[in-house]
Amino acid sequence: MNLLHGVGDFFSLDIGTNSMRIVQLSGSSQHGWTLQKYAYVPIDQRLAQDSSDLGKKRLGEAILGAVNQAGIKTKNIALGLPAGKTFTSIVETETLPEKELKKSFKYEIDKYVPMAMSDAKADYVVLGLSPNDPAKTEILVSSVAKDYAESTMEMIEKTGLNIVAMEPEPLAMARSLSIPGAIDATMIVDFGEKSTDLVITYKGQPRLVRSIPGGFGVLTKAVASGLNVREDQAYQFILKFGLDENQVEGQVFKILNSHLDNFASELAKSVRFFQTKYINGKIGGIVLSGYASMIPLFAEYIEAKTNIPTMKGNPWQFVRTTEDQQRALMNVASEFAVAIGLSERSND
Repeated sequence: MNLLHGVGDFFSLDIGTNSMRIVQLSGSSQHGWTLQKYAYVPIDQRLAQDSSDLGKKRLGEAILGAVNQAGIKTKNIALGLPAGKTFTSIVETETLPEKELKKSFKYEIDKYVPMAMSDAKADYVVLGLSPNDPAKTEILVSSVAKDYAESTMEMIEKTGLNIVAMEPEPLAMARSLSIPGAIDATMIVDFGEKSTDLVITYKGQPRLVRSIPGGFGVLTKAVASGLNVREDQAYQFILKFGLDENQVEGQVFKILNSHLDNFASELAKSVRFFQTKYINGKIGGIVLSGYASMIPLFAEYIEAKTNIPTMKGNPWQFVRTTEDQQRALMNVASEFAVAIGLSERSND
């Protein structure tokens, strides 16, 4: 099992709060990707959170049902790991020849993992020379609690499937949503149900990875309480009216603004932190994913708050699809950033 590195023939699995997404691609990053198989299956929030033996069994059955629905034959899975279950950081070490660096870093990795190595599964990727100092090399280190990883693997393997790679969801998301040929840094923001994943990429590599508490669920509860409506109605109000001050007398906007103002401040804080470390780094754009790409005028709101050009991301930008596939995916296409990013992993 690899936490970060490439694998052979596989499909990707992204288990979200309300649905799971499966993707199998053919092709390569050099020649482009083609969508072969996919599935989008709604699930109950309680199922995704149930850690009991019965809950794991039911989730495993749901996964196997989704795989069969997609018509996938391979048993190999690349699985996305929630940001809240992983620890990812970018560290600097002395620049050495590649073989020497890999050999020496194996003995240093424990310094960058926030738990005993006996309790963790950890992996790393050499990003290359530091943009700040060529005498330093940057390395991305990621770890996950061994108990969680092994429990997840056991649940999957009981279905007859086989996890060959795990990757933190923010890294997969950044792969599918990155802006090709970007000279400046890009901030990629995935506004989820319970939290927000944020990755800043610079010179083709992730340079900052963090998770911000709070997501769409907080907004739903706030609108439901503020307008005295059911949460399912609040959900529809947000996706229909969003941050339009001219709708429903501006009531939805006022409620959302009171919560998103702090959210925008967190984005600005991340920008400042990045630019403190990378003196010559400039954030040239913000790319939105998840609910952030679905809420009307969300991009315009964030751009006004941060003074950084902001746009909705397209996780399918590197993937060829048929017209039938596009029609089938129309209403959920924006939710596939992690699943597609996992499937776009290199086999190098």
